[in-house]
Amino acid sequence: MPFTYEYPRAALTVDCVVFGLDVDDLKVLLIQRKLDPHQHQWALPGGFVRVDETLDEAARRELAEESGITDVYLEQLYTFGDLERDPRERVVTVAYYALAKLSDHRIRAATDAERVAWFTLDDLPRLAFDHAKIIERALDRLRGKVRYAPIGFELLPPRFTLTQLQRLYELVLMQPIDKRNFRKKILSMDLLIETDEVEQGVRHRAARLYKFDRKKYEKLTRQGFSFAI
Repeated sequence: MPFTYEYPRAALTVDCVVFGLDVDDLKVLLIQRKLDPHQHQWALPGGFVRVDETLDEAARRELAEESGITDVYLEQLYTFGDLERDPRERVVTVAYYALAKLSDHRIRAATDAERVAWFTLDDLPRLAFDHAKIIERALDRLRGKVRYAPIGFELLPPRFTLTQLQRLYELVLMQPIDKRNFRKKILSMDLLIETDEVEQGVRHRAARLYKFDRKKYEKLTRQGFSFAI
């Protein structure tokens, strides 16, 4: 049954910070806005929440519609509600962050997006709304969580070298990591499966490839296991 409120209500949106790993760079996915406000400016994928969908559904829909990305690790980040964050009206946004393997997704711009592209964190363009602040908050969350949960594996290919894994942590944490100590700690967790495969097409000595044992991690977690880097 329709109901009319006697007081004004804020509009609700979702915005998605999508991180992707590209060799030696941690990147963020941005769209170029087709419409005002901030027409032609770069921004995060996102949009208004429909009355018949959950927040998670809205985030996944907007991400798919504006960038073509689907089936990614997606987690609610924070709610941003500064009074002047949107020139159109009072808008509160629920931000999400996502982790995507670049090789798994063919991005394409659609609906309200003119273009879509990956940008390195140290080369971001001027962003619409408060999206620079949202990216900063998402990066802080990623840096914190990657230390105690194996979400970094969401950015790697299914099979990876120990060097690639270490490089991922160095990029996210923005600091060098001692190779010997890192390998000793990560291998002691017994969560990596050593495969019979090695790197292909490299000039240096080909390194062994590993894969993450997700089922074992989930089983150990239920028993109180703590993943800590």
